[in-house]
Amino acid sequence: MRKLICINIALFCAFIPIASFGDPTYKNDKIPSLGQFNDAINHYRSKKAKYQSYNEGDFVKIADNIILLQHDNGGWEENLDPSKIFNQDEINQFINDKSKNSGSFDNRNIYSQITYLMNVYEITKDIKYKNAAISGINFTISNQYKNCGGWPHTLPATQSYHDKITIADEVFSGNAQNLRNISLGKSPFASLDKSVKSKAQIALNKADECILRLQIRQNGVLTGWAGQYDKDTLQPSMGRKFELPSIVSQESVEILHYLMNIEKPNKDQILAIESGIAWLKKSSIKGQRLETFKLENKQEFQYHNVDFDRRIVKDENAPLLWARFYDLNDNSIVLANRDSIRVDAYDKINIERRTGYNWYGYWPQKLIDTDYPKWKMRIKTRN
Repeated sequence: MRKLICINIALFCAFIPIASFGDPTYKNDKIPSLGQFNDAINHYRSKKAKYQSYNEGDFVKIADNIILLQHDNGGWEENLDPSKIFNQDEINQFINDKSKNSGSFDNRNIYSQITYLMNVYEITKDIKYKNAAISGINFTISNQYKNCGGWPHTLPATQSYHDKITIADEVFSGNAQNLRNISLGKSPFASLDKSVKSKAQIALNKADECILRLQIRQNGVLTGWAGQYDKDTLQPSMGRKFELPSIVSQESVEILHYLMNIEKPNKDQILAIESGIAWLKKSSIKGQRLETFKLENKQEFQYHNVDFDRRIVKDENAPLLWARFYDLNDNSIVLANRDSIRVDAYDKINIERRTGYNWYGYWPQKLIDTDYPKWKMRIKTRN
């Protein structure tokens, strides 16, 4: 047993900086998770050859990478792996890129770096991590739209959808939740100055007002949310060429999760939640199942390769299914190819888009079956 303990300690030491060994603040249960970067890391790895990475225990080195990747304006580019062990040429390039006045909130970016840096500050008390996090907070607040407190996908815009108020990929809900945590001084933000928390609260108030304005009405009835909106007219807008203006079930689930996390929701927020849940229930598809099946020959496309295809089949015993997109007016299912032409059936989506995009899914099920009843009970108990 004594030998086994020594081996385990040796392995543990390999993940923790030597200077920190024995410091109780560096215990394993304090190590921040890399899970919040999964989306970015998966995107990055899909475009790169295999490379060496730091382990979660190397959080100081990862935090140093995050600072290296941060631009002088406080923002970060999307889809980078902060755990990668960069070579000198890459480091030099990132240093040269620091002056770029750009950044992206896509794929759970910006707020994830802010939270990670503050977690590392709470462990190490090294002020550089806190300062970098505050710079990220300032970037978030300064790039919030003034007319409606949402955020763009990416800036400066290089694609048609980059300047839209973006709900997709938790751009809105992720930033808003982070501002709420900051304003309330929740872990790991307790040590931030009152001035920072106050600025976060002002930005949060704008975001909360905006999200209610953006909820779509269908024949006068509140439903869900679009994936993106025109920043001036606040009307639902097209995303990528195959993402037509519509009500989006997956994104609506994330917004409803955000609203349900509000400790003391007001009557308008409660109405938004109840209406969103009612719309999701109404929009469920019964007696159909999404089936994945193998292909005899592998298919190769520009962005992905597959050896499978998907189809919708009838099944009276199938669980409830949801389309991703619903028509703004009649709530019919919206499907389209890369030519932006709407089609009326799943099998008319070409195989590249059927296998490279999730047109159907089960996103609302847990929200409806578990999270919503818990929220109802909490609200009832509070009242």
